[in-house]
Amino acid sequence: MALMQRLRRLIRRPLSASTVGARRPSPSAPRRGDAVHEDALRAQLTDDPNNEEAFGALAEIVRRRAAEDPTLEDPLRDSEDIPESKQHDADLAVWALAEELAGHPRGWYPLIELGRLSLADDPEGAVRRLSTAAERDPEGRALAEGLAILRDAGMPVEALGLGVGHWRVREHSPIVGKHLVLAALEADRAFEARQHLRALDMHPDTRAVKPLRDELARAIAASEQEKSGA
Repeated sequence: MALMQRLRRLIRRPLSASTVGARRPSPSAPRRGDAVHEDALRAQLTDDPNNEEAFGALAEIVRRRAAEDPTLEDPLRDSEDIPESKQHDADLAVWALAEELAGHPRGWYPLIELGRLSLADDPEGAVRRLSTAAERDPEGRALAEGLAILRDAGMPVEALGLGVGHWRVREHSPIVGKHLVLAALEADRAFEARQHLRALDMHPDTRAVKPLRDELARAIAASEQEKSGA
C-alpha cells in the first residue's frame, strides 16, 4: 500500500526538464555490463525523445535493474521501506525514465508512457498527458496512440473528447479517424461514427483511406443492425 501511495504521488508530481536524458548516479552501485549500452540509448533519446525502439530497450534495462536491486535510489522511498512488489518497482523505474524524457519540448512518446502508467490511478491526469502528447506531435502518431490506450481501457467517451479536440484530418494519419469511428461505436454514438467516417474523405491519401473506409462502413452497419435487432 505504501508503494502504491508513492506511485500516486509520483504520478501527480509536475514534470521537470532539469534531468532530461541524464542517468541517475548511484555511487554505491557497481558498473554494470549494460552501462555503456544504457548511455548510448540515453544519448539517442536525448537527440530524439520519441525513439520508441530506444525507449523500449532502455525501459527494459531499468525494469530489470529495479527488479534485481531493491535498494535502487527512489526519491519517494523511505529508507527503511521494503518493496512490496518487484513489478511496482519496475513501473516506478520506467515512470522516472519517462518523466525525465517528457521534459523535452518535443517529447511526446514519454508522455504516452506516463499516460499509460497513470491511467488506473489518475485517469484525468492520464488524459491530460495524452492530450499534451497529441499537441507535441504534428503527424498524429501520439493522438492515435492515446486513442488506442483509452479505447483499450474501456474509455471511448474520453477517447472521443481527446480526438475531437486534436484531430486534423488532412494532416494526421488516417488511423486517428479509424479510432474515432470505433470509439463512437463503442460509446453507442452511431451518428457521430458516421460523421467521423465522412470526415475521412478529406484526407489526401485516398489509397490509404479507402480500405479503412470500407472496413469502418461495415463496422457501422453491423453495429446498427445489432442495435435494431436487440
